[in-house]
Amino acid sequence: MIEIYTDGSCKGNPGPGGWAAIILKNKSEKPFIVVKGREKNTTNNRMEMIGVIEALRVIHENLLQQKDITLYTDSNLIVQTLNQGWKRKANLDLWEELDELNEELNVTYVWVRGHANNKWNEKCDSLAFSEATKASRLS
Repeated sequence: MIEIYTDGSCKGNPGPGGWAAIILKNKSEKPFIVVKGREKNTTNNRMEMIGVIEALRVIHENLLQQKDITLYTDSNLIVQTLNQGWKRKANLDLWEELDELNEELNVTYVWVRGHANNKWNEKCDSLAFSEATKASRLS
C-alpha cells in the first residue's frame, strides 16, 4: 500500500509558488520519498496539480504501479474533478499529463482539510510554502 500527501503554495495568485509530495509505503512513519519544487510565476492550482503529477511520476519511476495508492490532498478542485467529473476549465496541459500518469494506476483520491493537524498534510504545506518562499527570491 502506498499513501501520498501533496500540497501546493503560492505567494500571490499568480506569483511565486512551490509544491511538495510525501510518499509513504506500508503505513510507515518515515517517508519513502519526499519531492518538492518551485516556479517563479505560477498559480496555486498549478502548484497543487504539479505536486500530484510529480508524486505519480515517482510511482512510475519506482515501478510501484501495481500497488493500491491513496492520494491525500487539500485541493478540493483536484479531488472533485477526478472523482466527480468536474469540468476542466484551466490548466488543461496539466490535466492531460495527470491523466496519462493516472493510466494503469489504482489511485483513490481523498480530500483532507488543510491546516487541520493532519501530520503529513501539514508537512507538505510547510515544504510547499518554503519552496514558494525560495521562488520569491528568484525575481
